[in-house]
Amino acid sequence: MYSKNIRISNESQKFDFKLLKRLLKYTSPYKYQIILAIFLVIFTTALLPLRPYLTKIAIDTHIANNNFSGLTLFASLIFILILLTSFLQFIFNYIMQWLGQKTLQNIRVSLFSHITKLPVRYFDKNPVGRVVTRVTNDVEALNELFSSGVVMVFADILMILWIIAFMFYTNSELTLLSFAIIPLLALSSFFFRNKIRRIFRELRKNLAEINTFINEFISGISTIKIFSALDLKNREFKRINENQMNLQKKTILYYSLFFPTIEIISALGLGLILWYSAGSISTGDITVGVLIAFTQYIEMLFRPIRDITEKYTTLQSALAASERIFEVLDENTEETINLKFNGKQLRGDILFENVSFAYDGINFVLKHLSFKIEAGEKIAIVGTTGSGKSTIVNLICGLYKANSGKIFIDGYDINSLDKNTLRRNIAFVPQDFFLFSRSIAENILFDDYNNNELLEYAAKLIGSDRFIKQFPNKYYEILPEKGLNLSTGQRQLIALTRAFASNRNILIFDEATSNIDPQSEKLINQSINLLMDGRTTIIISHRFSTIEKADRIIVVNNGIISATGTHKTLMKENIIYRKLYELNKI
Repeated sequence: MYSKNIRISNESQKFDFKLLKRLLKYTSPYKYQIILAIFLVIFTTALLPLRPYLTKIAIDTHIANNNFSGLTLFASLIFILILLTSFLQFIFNYIMQWLGQKTLQNIRVSLFSHITKLPVRYFDKNPVGRVVTRVTNDVEALNELFSSGVVMVFADILMILWIIAFMFYTNSELTLLSFAIIPLLALSSFFFRNKIRRIFRELRKNLAEINTFINEFISGISTIKIFSALDLKNREFKRINENQMNLQKKTILYYSLFFPTIEIISALGLGLILWYSAGSISTGDITVGVLIAFTQYIEMLFRPIRDITEKYTTLQSALAASERIFEVLDENTEETINLKFNGKQLRGDILFENVSFAYDGINFVLKHLSFKIEAGEKIAIVGTTGSGKSTIVNLICGLYKANSGKIFIDGYDINSLDKNTLRRNIAFVPQDFFLFSRSIAENILFDDYNNNELLEYAAKLIGSDRFIKQFPNKYYEILPEKGLNLSTGQRQLIALTRAFASNRNILIFDEATSNIDPQSEKLINQSINLLMDGRTTIIISHRFSTIEKADRIIVVNNGIISATGTHKTLMKENIIYRKLYELNKI
């Protein structure tokens, strides 16, 4: 995979061009704007070195000979040249900023789209804050690269070539003398480049750690306050933040050393020119106009050299960010499709054949599991905490892939089904139901939330309309984050309304009535009975009032099936089931 090359580039610079080439692919839709920008660069950089040359002519030809009419003409030409180059630079900068923002938009959309297709296993290993950093800070770090990076480096190189050409044309000896300081420039730039790249990589890594910490802190603020852990968390954040500050201080140190070093080298070059010219002017070998022109050329020459160094710094920051972005983009998605189901709906026949699964690949949660669920059958799965009940559901939903064995739905191997097709046939009501900070209608119907007829019909049948209509905006009331203004029972009713409105043939309830008061549980059970009619239903619950009426009950213990049967049969024949029942009656 490409990510291997990215990891190698941490140790070697030779792979940087591969990263850069990959980044530049995102600019391909804007090739005409890039061509225009390059044309403006070529034209503008050719005009800028004309100013010192015109100044030389004005001094040596007109000022020296007291030709003020000619001087006025050249002064006007220089002024017009300044206006023209300023106008062209404005157009160039506008195009490049526009190009940068459009490219960033494409990268951010591409990255987000890829993240949505990553398997759940990826999010098990990567904290939310780290993923958010990839889409926000890391993408934003590419801004200067696209808006003023690569093309501006090209512009600076062209500028240097034009300046050198004009310098040689003006005086070749002074030009060669100016080159004496180039080894000093190369040495200082090489040192700076190696130091700053490593720091930028550490900065991006530490920033992801900060975002992860803040995300976890805010999500767990209630727990932190209850257990009086604020001081601990403050110390942790201070440590991470101090690390960020120390890294930033290192960049400031290197910048503070580098740019004065460039200025000293520039002054040294100018001093050499003045020293050499002092004797030549008195002999007439060099004119005053040539000397003034060369002082301007030296200043102009070091400006693009400084800019290239800054752009290289920008490039290092962008490459450090792009490494992290491409690490995400190179992750395999779950869309490994061999066969697409072309029917409108799956019936709901589910078959497990000798299925084993371990989240970490070592400690198996399910061990050689085999069972069959007929379409339209109502199955309950019970067992102690950690027995593998929710894992069975995760495998049916295609959130994870079994380590061994096979799962079939309507005779199709689940691994050959398109994951979106599979999930469009499953309505899942979990214990921890997530509500988005959108309207109630959007939380129930998502993109079809303007379908008022379906919305009201589903809510009325489930019973959620009773409390929804109490809101000022009813179905279009905007909920706060996670729907925290609703009770647990109200959130579960919205979850059931969503399941009913989706009209899917496979229903899964994972502890849908846990932590619910008896009155709400009664209402929710009525809704569940309505939902289950004619559908394949899998119920995971510790509430035996919910599962007693199931067609069959599967007892799972330590990842294997202990027994299968009705409530009445299991109470007589299975000690594990009987103990679970007795414990939950207490």
